[in-house]
Amino acid sequence: MKRMILAAIAAAGAGALGLMAQQPMAKSQDELKAVQALFGAYQSGNNDAVIASADALLTKYADTQFKEIALSLEAGAYQAKGDWAKQQIYLEQVLQVNPKSSDAQIKLAEIVIKHTHENDLDKDDRLARSDKLLSDALENLKTWAKPSPQIPDDKWEQEKKAMRAQAEELQGLVALDRKKYDDAAACFKTAIGDDPQPAYQAQLATALQDGGKNDEAIALCDKILADPQAHPAIKQYVQGIKAAATKAKSASGK
Repeated sequence: MKRMILAAIAAAGAGALGLMAQQPMAKSQDELKAVQALFGAYQSGNNDAVIASADALLTKYADTQFKEIALSLEAGAYQAKGDWAKQQIYLEQVLQVNPKSSDAQIKLAEIVIKHTHENDLDKDDRLARSDKLLSDALENLKTWAKPSPQIPDDKWEQEKKAMRAQAEELQGLVALDRKKYDDAAACFKTAIGDDPQPAYQAQLATALQDGGKNDEAIALCDKILADPQAHPAIKQYVQGIKAAATKAKSASGK
């Protein structure tokens, strides 16, 4: 689904600060070594090592205060390996540990949306769950406290805005799947207000074109195509939207 390619590009800049929602402590030197092994694997970028280290930590120290972090890192490793089914399993476990994890709620909603198809018998239920996850994530972000005084206030607010925009963009995708184009456009505009990146603008162009607002879609496409910061994949996608809007406009005589 091309829309999900845009979502992936948009999400790539989101940080991992949400993993540190509290200040956990190791209860022994051996547990600390297991935690250090996990973070060492994470910093090395070795996804298999992250999975092995997280499993080792959680197996030996089932009550570790690092459980949410370990599960989140393991979910991220499976995402990097392209194994969305296992990513979903570990995100569900994160929510069992911390039902207010906005990071897990947003990522889980993205998986559900990405793997929901037009003719699925449970499509409505899946989209409804995505809606609930995203609404909860946005609500939880309102009280998402800065985990460490060392994090600058402006960086923390920027992180919150980026996550909020990601949730709002995904709400727009749900509205698009329901063919509620005005609702989708409103969601994308809100996301752009929090994070005016080209990926979200491209989603807005989609909603405008699908909703028959071809002049607005063409104007927005031209703006994105002129943006030197726009990713080549986004520009290619936008060119298709502009072509569709131009064709529809010509066919309607408007």
